Formats: sequence, structure tokens, C-alpha cells
Amino acid sequence: MHIPRRGAALILSCGLLASLPALAADEPRYNQVSLRAEVSKEVARDLMVVTLYSEAQNTDPGKLAKQITETMNKAVQQARQVKDVKISQGSRNSYPVYDSKGQKITGWRERAELRLEGADFPALSQLTADLLQELKMGGMDFSIAPATRKASEDELLKDAVNAFKARAQLATEALGGKGYKVVSLNLNSSGYPRPYLRSAPMAMKAMGADEAAPAPDIEAGTSEVSMNADGLIEVQMP
Repeated sequence: MHIPRRGAALILSCGLLASLPALAADEPRYNQVSLRAEVSKEVARDLMVVTLYSEAQNTDPGKLAKQITETMNKAVQQARQVKDVKISQGSRNSYPVYDSKGQKITGWRERAELRLEGADFPALSQLTADLLQELKMGGMDFSIAPATRKASEDELLKDAVNAFKARAQLATEALGGKGYKVVSLNLNSSGYPRPYLRSAPMAMKAMGADEAAPAPDIEAGTSEVSMNADGLIEVQMP
């Protein structure tokens, strides 16, 4: 096939331009050092999470469902009276109860959960104690609130970058370099707990119908969180 000279020159020029990035990428790099810096701090667990549940059994599934619904609705209405408590419905399950031979259904059992979250520990603790007159304790745990996590991550990120720069400077001086440039840098945080609802540290005694459960003293504690800076530098030699 005949290609005009001007067309051939254009094709050759485009081919050379397209190959330049590949040639640049294949250029060897020297004096590269992998570094890792880690910083950490104690962060208060400022979010309390409580799960309560209602569980009952009845031979009539319709009456059972009505009983559970009324109990949960009453608990939700009571929880709404407490300011800044986040309320959400947990799981709700119903299953048959069989006789001793496991062949005939003798009744039905149902369980429904209520999940409460809040940063006001005394208020949520007292609400939990009040609700335990009708509900049962599923679990209690403590975590770090999203806003607190973001603030601590921002602070740790700056500290981690500064720590990485300090190590990069030490490595440069150890190699006798006059400076360095960062080739890559990855930042990752860890140690932020997520609520998993362990058994609550609340020892309940037998109570009368009109006797409220005591509100427990809450010690949420702290969690050690960290930020890692993993990167690659290229030391510039004299």
C-alpha cells in the first residue's frame, strides 16, 4: 500500500510521541528507600450502645404478636422522652415451639429487639434501668462517635505525616544525600472499635412490680487508635 511521505512522517512522529511515556516509565530509579512511621493516642469511647429485647410465648401467634408489639411500642414511646437518644428497631423473630417428641407445635415464641445509642451516659443508663421493668438486657457496649473519630483521625494524620518526614530526613542524612522527594505515601488508621454488644455489666436483683432497676455507674474507658504512614522516598545524592 502506498503511503504519501507526509503521511508516513506523521505516523512516525505519532509513534515516537506514544513511546516517550513508556521510555520514561522504564527509566531506572536509584536510592529509593521504603519507610514506615506510626503514631497513636488514647481516644475516649464516647458513644454508648444498648440493646434491649422483649420475648414471650403463647399458643396463639396473633395474640403473641400483639403482646410483643404493645410492649415494644410502649418502650419506644418512653425512650423518645429522653433527649439525644437514637432509637432503632432491631431484629424480630417468631418461631414454633414443639412438644417433647418434636413433632407437634404446642405454641409460638417471639422476640423483638430495641437498640438505643447516646453520648449522655447517665441519661441513657437511667433510661435503660427504667426500661428493664418491661424488657430484658441484650447487651451494652461503648464505641467512638463518628465526629470524635474524624477529629482524632485528622489530628493523627498530621502527626503521621510529620513523623514520616522526620524519618525521611534521617534516612537521607544517613545515605549522605542532599535532599529527597516522596514517591508514594499511604495513610491508614486502626484501633477504632465498633459496637458488638457484649453482655452488660449490670447485675439485676429480683424486683417487685413497682421497683425500678438501679442505674449502673458507667466507665466507658478509652481505645488506643493509631495512624500508619507507609511510603517510598527517593534520595537525591550530591
